[in-house]
Amino acid sequence: MASAAEQLAANINFGAFAKATDLKKRIWFTLGALIIYRLGTYIPLPGIDPHILQEIFRQQGGGILGMFDMLAGGALHRMTIFALNIMPYISASIIVQLLTAVVPTMEALKKEGESGRKKLNQYTRFGTVALATVQAYGLAVGLEAMSGSAGSAVIDPGLFFRITTVITLVGGTMFLMWLGEQITARGIGNGISLIIFAGIVAELPRALVSTLELGRTGAISSLFIIFMLLMAVGVVFFIVFMERAQRRLLVQYPKRQMGNRMFGGESSHLPLKLNTAGVIPPIFASSLLLLPATVGGFAGAGGPEWLQTAVRFLAHGQPLYMLMYAALIVFFCFFYTAIVFNPAETADNLRKYGGFIPGIRPGKNTSDYLDFVLTRLTVIGSAYLVAVCLLPEFLIAQHSVPFYFGGTSLLIVVTVTMDTVAQIHSHLLAHQYEGLIKKAKLRGRK
Repeated sequence: MASAAEQLAANINFGAFAKATDLKKRIWFTLGALIIYRLGTYIPLPGIDPHILQEIFRQQGGGILGMFDMLAGGALHRMTIFALNIMPYISASIIVQLLTAVVPTMEALKKEGESGRKKLNQYTRFGTVALATVQAYGLAVGLEAMSGSAGSAVIDPGLFFRITTVITLVGGTMFLMWLGEQITARGIGNGISLIIFAGIVAELPRALVSTLELGRTGAISSLFIIFMLLMAVGVVFFIVFMERAQRRLLVQYPKRQMGNRMFGGESSHLPLKLNTAGVIPPIFASSLLLLPATVGGFAGAGGPEWLQTAVRFLAHGQPLYMLMYAALIVFFCFFYTAIVFNPAETADNLRKYGGFIPGIRPGKNTSDYLDFVLTRLTVIGSAYLVAVCLLPEFLIAQHSVPFYFGGTSLLIVVTVTMDTVAQIHSHLLAHQYEGLIKKAKLRGRK
């Protein structure tokens, strides 16, 4: 049954949207920021021969580099200033969150509130600079080693090219990090997720054209293309259903007598989402899995034998790639859920305000019960994420179909869309409540 908020959101008309000036400003700011991001994905790195680079990418970009290029919004195969995209920031966030869970001093910072959060954000930014510098230098060296039939992809290799490449790529990553934070603060939705979302959506037309071209040339059958499109639609419906699924725990509050009046006694629900971690686990797993594989991909045939063996085993569709991808998704599901939801803290808050779960004693028993329920939900949620991300890959690995029809890209697009629409509904509801308060005729005023 839909909640009162969902029923009110369903009745929102365009007239209410037109009057919400603050919401319109936020939407226009978000669209402008995403347009700036997309323009940056077409500004090339200095000193690169684009024709040779395109030839090399056609030879090496069909594997895991193709997925990296998908998350980068096509900036990798064009080798632009945003070639690293936001991935160093995501990797730095993973490291900081892992350290927060194991290092007592950083865990104390997390509990300090706003000041501690600012310090952790500073550590994340410093880590982003360090990781982006290392990745940019590795990319510069890899570009110098890459060569096609017409020669090297770098026009003038050397120290100057490496320095300019590192400065340009690190600057592009830091700009995207700042842009994502600005979208989160002054726009609509999560800025980092929207940047990845915009890159995937912008590349969808190219993926459709390339898929239809494969059908025209006979590389894949038309029936298989229709099946893939129907499967994508089915996956979208499945994602929407699972993302809205939740377990509602009944919470009862006791009655209290104050004077001659009775207060309390009402009941409410504690909603626990089936997928508490959202789209974070696939993004984190992709960023970690792409980091070593990208280095091996750019090393080409000139790398050591062990590296080439690792690249072959980590190729898209290989059993080791599937296994590691699934394991990382499951790990980050439990890890991120543990960060977002603390059963002990929730149980303490319920006891502080007199709430209790019927049949469960307050305190540690409530904490253990919440942990038990959340663990079972996370098992189902992680299995759902693994199925969505890997089941389409088993089919895609056997055919030359672009990665945009894979489960990871669909999961990111659908989840980010749902979160953004939910924030828009929240702003519209707040605007309607403000209008009701202003129109209310309050009595008793002089």
